[in-house]
Amino acid sequence: MQARISDARPAGFWLLAAVFALFVAFMYGPMLVIVVLSFQGPEGGLTFPMRGFSLHWFRQLAEGLGVVDIGAALRRSLGVGAAVMVLTVVLSVLAGLAFRKKLKGGNALFYIVVASLIMPSIIVSLGIGLEFRLLDTGIKWLLGALGMESALENYGTALGLYTSALGAHLTWTLPFGLLIMFAVFNRFNPSYEEAARDLGATPWQSFSQVVLPLVAPSVVGIGMFGFTLSWDEIARTSQAIGDVNTLPLELQGLTSTVTTPSIYALGTVTTVVSFGVMGLAIGLALLLARRRKA
Repeated sequence: MQARISDARPAGFWLLAAVFALFVAFMYGPMLVIVVLSFQGPEGGLTFPMRGFSLHWFRQLAEGLGVVDIGAALRRSLGVGAAVMVLTVVLSVLAGLAFRKKLKGGNALFYIVVASLIMPSIIVSLGIGLEFRLLDTGIKWLLGALGMESALENYGTALGLYTSALGAHLTWTLPFGLLIMFAVFNRFNPSYEEAARDLGATPWQSFSQVVLPLVAPSVVGIGMFGFTLSWDEIARTSQAIGDVNTLPLELQGLTSTVTTPSIYALGTVTTVVSFGVMGLAIGLALLLARRRKA
């Protein structure tokens, strides 16, 4: 008589399932708590139990939180996030194309770029801030040597959102973009390009009409990584941004001054933006993958 195969799952399965459930709760539980508490009524506090249910604290957020201009900080974060996204995509794709051929010093260049991932973020921020302060000293000396007193008096600093802060964010996003593109091109079949060249396509036509459509889903993923990593970056921004703040820095500062659920409302808004960007990127990647198969 043939032995009946049992469909019961082994005990190890349930143990691993419990560990995974605890991991998910640990990762997303705090986010869920913040979202729930942000919808409290006017008498709500920072802890459970909830006191009512309303959009009161979102209205408070729209009116402003003291001296902090949340709208301006939001626009700054969106602007630098968009710039980081575009530069990460462009530089990663170009580097991926370049590294398809053997480059002199390519290995050293690769390790230099990836090294920023293992360096403490605050050290990177401090280094970039110091670098730009030295640049300020040089610029002021040059203006003084050229006798441009008016320009010297009006000169502030080279530290800024689209200079030092942008560079600090790129030290975080570019290594991820490069690693993704290297993985994509390592399994890319060059016969598609050879067929395009045989049909008379120029190098640009071969790239724009053959290579780019095939790698487009990965390019969208790089863009999503670039924006989301920049959107919530604090440590690399803190010492390299100058005299303005991005939204995460404002949120960090508010944690010690704001004692109402309006700070939870701000956290909910930033979370919705992050998930919105992720959803848009995933939808676009799926659409491009479907068109590629078609």
